[in-house]
Amino acid sequence: MSQDEAAHPETIDVVIVDDHRIFRQGLQINLDFEKDIRVVGQGANGEEALQRVRELQPDVVIMDINLPLMNGIQVTRQLVSEHLSTRVVMLTAYDDAEQMMHAMRAGAAAYCVKEIEPEKLIEVIRHVHQGRYVVNDQVFDRSGIERWIRKGIESIAGQYYADMAETFSPLSPREMEILQYVTRGLSNKEIAHALQISHQTVKNHMTSILRKLAVEDRTQAAVYALRRGWVRLNEPLPDPGAKNTD
Repeated sequence: MSQDEAAHPETIDVVIVDDHRIFRQGLQINLDFEKDIRVVGQGANGEEALQRVRELQPDVVIMDINLPLMNGIQVTRQLVSEHLSTRVVMLTAYDDAEQMMHAMRAGAAAYCVKEIEPEKLIEVIRHVHQGRYVVNDQVFDRSGIERWIRKGIESIAGQYYADMAETFSPLSPREMEILQYVTRGLSNKEIAHALQISHQTVKNHMTSILRKLAVEDRTQAAVYALRRGWVRLNEPLPDPGAKNTD
């Protein structure tokens, strides 16, 4: 162990995930000035994010939402489902209350816009490493963020949805897959054929998608996903032969 490591035993290992290499490198340069923060890896898409976190087991992953292959919210949901201890800081261009709600319900520990000053982001990383949650410059403990999420859902969707249990809940892998097809204009019947599942199964998933996004129809769902960077129209549609669950 080096003298520097001995002097700073509480080093925070960080992975940076963004599809713009210049942004990743610029962020790493800022973090490298901090003696208690060590960037141990980078990734350019959602699948690399999962791979880096599984391999490196960092304390914190700083991740964009608008990523190729899997968006940041999908990655966060997967990390939580695998019970990995890495905490997620969403660093995104989308300053959007509903997007924020989706990210925090998926399991993110912090939500920051990319215009954040480096000094503030460093503070966020330290708060998150210590088990706290940060949203809109507010710092919460676990019970505090749960109250914030509950109030946020009531404020945004409460007047439309009596049962808010699923509103802003993370979409399942299959629901996200179906949403990608919806953004390309496919009907439920066409989606069922493409994914080799029943028409009724697609309808059931669509009902769940609309409820989770708090929208009224599939067109609104498609616009919702595109505006928030969940889906990229220039990417190929999911492989129907890939392993998935309905």
